[in-house]
Amino acid sequence: MKTKAVKSEVKKQPKVNVITLGCSKNIVDSEVLMGQLKGNAFNVEHESSKVGKDDIVIINTCGFIDNAKQESIDTILQYSELKDKGKVGKVIVTGCLSERYKPELEAEITNVDAFYGTNDLKNLLTNLGADYKHELIGERLLTTPAHFAYFKIAEGCNRPCSFCAIPLMRGMHVSKPIEELVAEAKVLAKNGTKELILIAQDLTYYGLDLYNERKLADLLRNLSDVNGIGWIRLQYAYPSQFPMEVLDVINERENICNYLDMPLQHISDNMLKSMRRGISKRRTIELVDKIRQRLPDLALRTTMISGYPGETQEDHDELLSFIEQTKFDRLGVFTYSHEEKTHAYSLEDDVPEEVKQERLEEIMDMQQGISYEKNQTKVGNTYKVLIDKKEGDYFIGRTEFDSPEVDNEVLIDAREHYVTVGDFCKVKIDRAEDFDLYGTPLK
Repeated sequence: MKTKAVKSEVKKQPKVNVITLGCSKNIVDSEVLMGQLKGNAFNVEHESSKVGKDDIVIINTCGFIDNAKQESIDTILQYSELKDKGKVGKVIVTGCLSERYKPELEAEITNVDAFYGTNDLKNLLTNLGADYKHELIGERLLTTPAHFAYFKIAEGCNRPCSFCAIPLMRGMHVSKPIEELVAEAKVLAKNGTKELILIAQDLTYYGLDLYNERKLADLLRNLSDVNGIGWIRLQYAYPSQFPMEVLDVINERENICNYLDMPLQHISDNMLKSMRRGISKRRTIELVDKIRQRLPDLALRTTMISGYPGETQEDHDELLSFIEQTKFDRLGVFTYSHEEKTHAYSLEDDVPEEVKQERLEEIMDMQQGISYEKNQTKVGNTYKVLIDKKEGDYFIGRTEFDSPEVDNEVLIDAREHYVTVGDFCKVKIDRAEDFDLYGTPLK
C-alpha cells in the first residue's frame, strides 16, 4: 500500500510595507531600512496599495510642522484600524514624530506594536528578527527613480534657530566620513544613479565635528570623481559662515550643478534676530551678491517663513521688497508653525492664520512673476536635461538648475519626440510658462 506524500509547509516571511512621510531625509532613512530588510531576506515594498492580513506596516513619520504631524497621526490611525479589523498583521511606527512624542503616542494609540525614534534602526530590525548587517552600509532600495538619489551626508543640526524642532528629533550634527560617502556613491553609480542630491539639515557645517574644519568642498571633489555621476546638487546650505570655497568647486567641476538651495527664512533684522539666524540683513545681501558675482549662472533657491511671531506688516513688506530686488531663481515659503519646546514657543503666536496665508500668497504671486520673466530668457537656448518620467503626452525632465518635486520642469511632446527616461539629452527651449519650459530634443 502506497503512502501519500505529505508536503512540508514552508512558513512564508510576511511582507513588509514601508510608508514614508515627510522630507527627503526620511526618504533616505526608509531606503536604508528597506536595504537592511532585503539583506535579511524580507519581502519588502514601499507604499504598496495592497496589504495583507499578515503584513507588517512600518510608518516612517514626520514631526516637523503641524500639517506634517497631522498627516503622520492620520496614517498611524488608518493602519492601526486595519490591524484591529484583522487586515494587517503588525503596525510599527518610527521616525521624527515618534522620536519627539513617543510617550504620548504610546498612551493614545495603544494597538501599535512598537514605536521607535530616528536612531533606532538596529532595535527595529531586532524586533522583526533581522540582523543589522554592516556589509550593507551604503546599500539602499531606492524609492526615487533609479537615475537620481537623495544623498544624506550628515544627521542632526547644531544651529540654534528659534523656530526649528529638528535638533529635538534628530539630535546634534553628526557628519558621515568622506570615505564612507564615496563608497556609497560608488554603489549608487554602479546601480544606475546619475544624480546625487546632497542633503543634510546644514550642508555647510559638514566636517566640523569629524575633521575640526568645514569639509564640504573636499567632499564635493571626492564625489565628483566617482565614475558615472553626471550631476551633484546641493540642498540646504546655511547662510551664516557659508564656506565660499564651495563656489570654487562648483565652478571647477562640470558635474556639480550650478544650483544652491540656501533657506534664508527672512530678511528683516527684527525677524532674523528673533529667529536666531546668526546673520543680518546687510550680511545676507552681501552674501547673495558675492555668490552671484562668483557664479553668475548659478540658480539660487531659497525658502522663507511667513507669519513668524511679531512679524509686522512692515517686516513683511521689507521681505517682499527684498524678493523683488533679489529675484531668486527658485523660492518656496511656509507659514510659521508654533512648535513645542523650541525657543520661539515662548513667544506669542500672534499673526492670525489667515494673515500668514495671505502673506504667503503675496510672496508666491511675486515669485511667479519673477519665475516667468526668468523662464522667458531661456527660450531659444539649449540645455542639458535629465529625463525623469513620462506622463500622458509628455516626457518630463529637469535642467541642472532644478531639483525634483520643488522646481521647474522641462516638457517634451511625446507624440512628436522620443527620449529615454533616466538619460541626459540636449533640449532646445521653444516656449516658457511660469514654472514650465517646453522644448525639442536635439539629435
